[in-house]
Amino acid sequence: MRHHNGRLAAEGSALRLEIRGGRLGLRGPLPDRLGEGEPKVQRLSLGLGANPAGLTLALERLAKLRQELASGHFQWHDWKREGGGAGTPFGGAAVGGGLAFRPLAEQLEAFEVAFRNDPKRRRRPAGSRSTWAAAYRPYLRRLAAHGADQRPGPLDADLLVEVLESYELSSRSRQQCGVALAALARHLQLELPEDWRDRAAGYGLHLTRFRPLPTDGQILELVAQIPNPRWRLAYGLMATYGLRNHEVFFCDGSALAPGADRVLRVLPTSKTGEHQVWPFQPEWIDHFELERLGRDRTALPSVNLDLRRTTLQQVGRRVAEQFRRYGLPITPYDLRHAWAVRTIHIGLPDTVAARMMGHSVAIHTRTYHHWITRRDQQQAVDAALARRAG
Repeated sequence: MRHHNGRLAAEGSALRLEIRGGRLGLRGPLPDRLGEGEPKVQRLSLGLGANPAGLTLALERLAKLRQELASGHFQWHDWKREGGGAGTPFGGAAVGGGLAFRPLAEQLEAFEVAFRNDPKRRRRPAGSRSTWAAAYRPYLRRLAAHGADQRPGPLDADLLVEVLESYELSSRSRQQCGVALAALARHLQLELPEDWRDRAAGYGLHLTRFRPLPTDGQILELVAQIPNPRWRLAYGLMATYGLRNHEVFFCDGSALAPGADRVLRVLPTSKTGEHQVWPFQPEWIDHFELERLGRDRTALPSVNLDLRRTTLQQVGRRVAEQFRRYGLPITPYDLRHAWAVRTIHIGLPDTVAARMMGHSVAIHTRTYHHWITRRDQQQAVDAALARRAG
């Protein structure tokens, strides 16, 4: 930045770049905000993070400001819209604010920088990369494919609605698209329709389209179709602990050693960070011979786990590919869903089960609404019958 300020001084400009509170801004003689006095030295917030991407945009804003000042076209209200400020979604690390008026490629690049610079996500960079690749990038590409770059004028909420509506009703993709585009809208300070959540909602296994889950008996039988003992262990871990595909390779297996407490710890490098999981059913640890993992961590399949060269999504994809290769009639997530439903039938509180699965209670309730509702109704019926018998 010293280099750029030196160049400004050499060119005779009184404007300077500065960093305040981790954000880039401009300082120099600017017109009176009320238009009643002479120009005076003032600060102009840009709402840009103090990083290379932010500096690039700041230099562009600086050039624009100099041009407007020279031509007498500077207006404070234009720069309020352009500058950003409060309300950025990712803990103040955004490169955005007013970016809806820039080319789409710049908007999305700045959004990605803001996403990755979010302090919460920086604590788990591998999970952040995986989340971006799986849960944001596909829907932002759909946005670009809808001709946003060719449309006249700024990006607006109407286009975001159009992209959302391009996904099938009640689909998982539509729900995730709603989440991704809502985050983008917050970053750009765009106001979405009041019914945005309703438009994006509708996904849930409780709908008529939910797929039947394997029974416990089927889960125990299907492991015989896996010839490789390493992949049988991976299968057994997912069935017994309800793990996500990649979490099989990012958990502490020492709890499975003989005499240990058998409470599995999913490591912080996983998608949703560290959490503990109990086995349901506990006897499956013996059935799937999971104690081997307590003695020998290398007993699992050999998969590239270097998150500098791969992602959690790619690790998880390897598991799904093996299920297909062995001709299993279920997916890895069927095992996870079956574990969740098992905890519902056993009577484990939803808040506890959600914590073990590494997601929110809201997601847990929405995803397993069908089975939770059935359980609650059954409990109410049982209580009513007990009162009658009494």
